[in-house]
Amino acid sequence: MAQEGDTHSKLVGYALWIFGFTGSHRFYYGKPVTGTIWFFTLGLLGIGWLIDLFLIPSMDRQADIRFRPGPVNYSIAWVLLTFLGLFGIHRMYMGKWFTGLLYLVTLGLFGIGYLYDYWTLNDQIAIKNGSR
Repeated sequence: MAQEGDTHSKLVGYALWIFGFTGSHRFYYGKPVTGTIWFFTLGLLGIGWLIDLFLIPSMDRQADIRFRPGPVNYSIAWVLLTFLGLFGIHRMYMGKWFTGLLYLVTLGLFGIGYLYDYWTLNDQIAIKNGSR
């Protein structure tokens, strides 16, 4: 059961960690720079990826402190971005219908918007949750 202020899920973090050599779990927890490094180095040649198995609880606590809870659920948005991001489903979930439909017909603006959202999705959600 999610507590007040519990914005990110350890379960989702560990699920994304399975694909962690791509940096997806680091992006999820709001660490885009190291997520990008993991992406280009395959999780620091697997060593950083393995170490992250033990760091996920700490990254989860930091994300819960850093990001604002609200009606848009971070975990749902991240799962939608990770698996359906090229189709803009995560943007539609956040109420951004125009850009969601634009992503749908351009495959995430030819992949560039998809990568942009990996860098900025947590902040987009925090802003959306702050404007209630």
